[in-house]
Amino acid sequence: MYGVIILIHILSATIWTGGHLVLAITILPKTLKEKNYSYLLRFEAGYEKIGMPSLVVQILTGIWLAYRFVPDLSQWFNFDNPVSKLISIKLFLLAVTFALAADARLRVIPKLSEKNLNSLAWHIISVTIVSVLFVVVGVSFRTGWLF
Repeated sequence: MYGVIILIHILSATIWTGGHLVLAITILPKTLKEKNYSYLLRFEAGYEKIGMPSLVVQILTGIWLAYRFVPDLSQWFNFDNPVSKLISIKLFLLAVTFALAADARLRVIPKLSEKNLNSLAWHIISVTIVSVLFVVVGVSFRTGWLF
């Protein structure tokens, strides 16, 4: 069961992180250069159908994996335990992702125009960086990089 869950988790991370890298590296520069946010809207319309479910799958499989490694939830924030430290970092990154998404959805996107494209760009870049950090922390479970 562990192998299936980790595979699903990694595939979902690939979709989430890969999608944001494509958005940040290819779509966003064109959008900013031409000051035309329709490129972003088209990408998001297609990507959200697979991106958001992949995030949900990552959260569910991530909780399952965290519980498998550290079954005592009160120990998930014990920084003396290297695995717990990584779980804590992942939960922090998830909170940052939620905060950025909420701010974008509630403040930036409802007023989206050429004038506030830079604000949305910072959100996109930030979420992309956080998604790459998720991968780095995930790899650290096997490599010990952050122990």
